[in-house]
Amino acid sequence: MTLFIIIVYLLLVMGIGAFSHRLFRRTGEDYFMASRSIGPFVLLMSLFGTNMTAFALLGSSGEAYHAGIGVFGLMPAISGLVIPAVFFFVGTRAWSIGKRHGYITQVQFFRDRWDSDALGLALFVVLVVLVIPYLLIGVMAGGLTLNQITGGQVPEWIGGLVICLVVLVYVTYGGLRGTAWVNTFQTLVFMFLGAITVAVVVSRMGGLSVVMARVQEAHPELLVRGDNFSKVRWLTYSFIPLSAGMFPHMFMHWLSAKKVENFRLTVVAYPLCIAAVWLPPVLLGIFGNLDFPGLVGGQSNSILVRMIGLYTPGVLAGLLGAGVFAAVMSSLDSQVLSLSTMFTEDIVKRYGTSGRMSDQRQIVVGRIFVSLILAFTYALFLVSNRSIFDLATWSFTGFASLFPVAIAALFWRRSTKQGALACVFTVATLWAVFFYLGWGDRTYTVGGTGVMAVAVIGRRARKLLIV
Repeated sequence: MTLFIIIVYLLLVMGIGAFSHRLFRRTGEDYFMASRSIGPFVLLMSLFGTNMTAFALLGSSGEAYHAGIGVFGLMPAISGLVIPAVFFFVGTRAWSIGKRHGYITQVQFFRDRWDSDALGLALFVVLVVLVIPYLLIGVMAGGLTLNQITGGQVPEWIGGLVICLVVLVYVTYGGLRGTAWVNTFQTLVFMFLGAITVAVVVSRMGGLSVVMARVQEAHPELLVRGDNFSKVRWLTYSFIPLSAGMFPHMFMHWLSAKKVENFRLTVVAYPLCIAAVWLPPVLLGIFGNLDFPGLVGGQSNSILVRMIGLYTPGVLAGLLGAGVFAAVMSSLDSQVLSLSTMFTEDIVKRYGTSGRMSDQRQIVVGRIFVSLILAFTYALFLVSNRSIFDLATWSFTGFASLFPVAIAALFWRRSTKQGALACVFTVATLWAVFFYLGWGDRTYTVGGTGVMAVAVIGRRARKLLIV
């Protein structure tokens, strides 16, 4: 029954994507930008859904399993303040400039801002490299969810394959409009089912007071807000949410808005959405220590699904499993489409056809690249077994370190293409160095000082831009 419900849900998702195709205008702008027609509610759901990945559900619960309640303050509490500010100060201005000049990708914006093809190409490469870990966590979460929710009957490789195929179908068929509609539906699903999940699990564990007393007795350190994170790490981690200002999938959704007033609902409601989505998995990650002690490393990625399988068998497990799938696909689809859009517009169209490319060919190239990037991500998934939280954190570190480029482009008239290029190459180099040094160490900070790598890389990038 559990597997049947998940299959029905996946078919429903593909149906929504297929239905959106009825409004398809068969132009490149419609496929990649939904003809810039997205309204305020769909914009909110799209932006929130594409940013609340498996990192928010499986990653946060896995990290909370080890580090406790402080995880909620480490990422979601800060994000609830920083990300809406990014939308207001950066997103609205990017929309205005994109609308005026007809931009479809952020590479186009930065390349024209400094009149530099070299900068555009460098940014394209760096953005693709940084998105790959973000894509990988989605496929990993799909495989883990289907495997755990079915009691191991479905291998992880099949779960990952199913996620890739479903996303492939509705993204290639529906484009950005289909992606936005599916994201809206899936965001509502995982927000609603997340609250139900924690209520049901806690009830079957004996009630919140009973569970908290058990955790306090067995693992009191998990209920202390700050003891598992140094103050310096808390402070420097606050730079991570700035990554929202450089995500290519965020930029794509910004440009799809019908008018700038549509950002109002997103800025106001985003913090509330974050609180609603992050709190349930963090709590269940902590409570998971009572039933599944001793998980190490990437094993904790599955703690949320383990708890669902233990306390909500049958129909409810299927529904809650569908909620996890919703969170996974609502980000994976936008990320894949944004990479496809950049490849089509910024590489093939600009350098392969000298700017002359029919709408039909743009669509075909975009669909082919979606297929290739999903295939590549799936291949990585088959050989990777890493922490979802760590993968996401390193991806966010790279994007947040590039955020000074966006600020300089919008607010620093004296910034130069030489400075922007130096910034991009420096971020790429330092990110690779710190990634190598810190990979595999969940508590890694620069030189053991407590300072997150994002603070060091971002500071260096800012200095290069303002010199």
